[in-house]
Amino acid sequence: MNTWLHRISHHAETSYPLLEKGYLTIGFSDFCQTDFIAKTVEEGWSYFNSVFQEEWGKTPRTRHSLWRFICEMKKGDWVLVPSWGTFSVYQIEDKAKPITLIDIENLRTWSETPVTRGSDGLYCNDKLIDLGFFRKVSLIKGNISRYDYADSGLTSRMKIRDTNTNITDLAQSIQKAITAYRENRPINLHSQIMRASKKEILNLIINELNPDKFEHLLKWYFEKVGASEVYIPPKKEREKQGDADVVAVFEPIKTIFYVQAKYHQGETSDWAAQQIKEYTEGKNKMDDGYSKIGWVVSTSERFSKECMDLAKEHAVSLFSGLDIAQMILEAGIENLDKAL
Repeated sequence: MNTWLHRISHHAETSYPLLEKGYLTIGFSDFCQTDFIAKTVEEGWSYFNSVFQEEWGKTPRTRHSLWRFICEMKKGDWVLVPSWGTFSVYQIEDKAKPITLIDIENLRTWSETPVTRGSDGLYCNDKLIDLGFFRKVSLIKGNISRYDYADSGLTSRMKIRDTNTNITDLAQSIQKAITAYRENRPINLHSQIMRASKKEILNLIINELNPDKFEHLLKWYFEKVGASEVYIPPKKEREKQGDADVVAVFEPIKTIFYVQAKYHQGETSDWAAQQIKEYTEGKNKMDDGYSKIGWVVSTSERFSKECMDLAKEHAVSLFSGLDIAQMILEAGIENLDKAL
């Protein structure tokens, strides 16, 4: 039995609801013809490469993720799926299948938009979703705090940017984390350091920075975690529809983060979520093949109920001051002064 890490990075607003129903997905919808899997398994790497070359005119490195998903993952293997601050572990129950064969009823995205199945894939608002393949999985244990229950090796491996990879060498660490989680017995000194430090980091951010420097801090953060491009849109050029203070592009996974930065204390209102919602929706009208994710990052410690409700309805992620302090510690503070 092998153990895998599989990152949900493509069309998260649909992929996570599918995972909750027991379907682990991957992109590459251009190749979800019925016979693609059978021929790939039968004829191997040469056929697999030839299809990419014929369809895309190239054989990108990202194709290895699809190869592993189709050919190397097996029934009975375990899959670790990391999320923000947590991870879940699943067992693979079946072979890979094209998304056109998925059995879904009443599926909705995070924003409660219905998802339907067509002859060539899944659709949302009459637009094809770039998900091409799925595997049936069953949950072993979900929403395990990575900070409390992942040891240093597992914590480090969950930071990789590839869509998936074989982590069988960490199977013992994963089993230890599951056991400790079931017994409510945190095992990671890392989490204790985080709890002790992030409040002090937040105090420094509040006392030493200003709104402009806070935006540059967020720019530095995205650069630190591997963004291909990060920029702060000029205020005079920002669009009438919504507002974003920082834009981060992760080219290998075709994902763009739009961030509304709020440098204040107290409570963050729904205005922040509304601004980034409108901005992200405007960008989503561009048919450029990128997944677009809206964030609100605030130095405040809480969000209003209206803000949280709006964020949940429109798949906007909210991060408080303590959240960003922890993210900075996770990324590492080397060269931080140069960013500010």
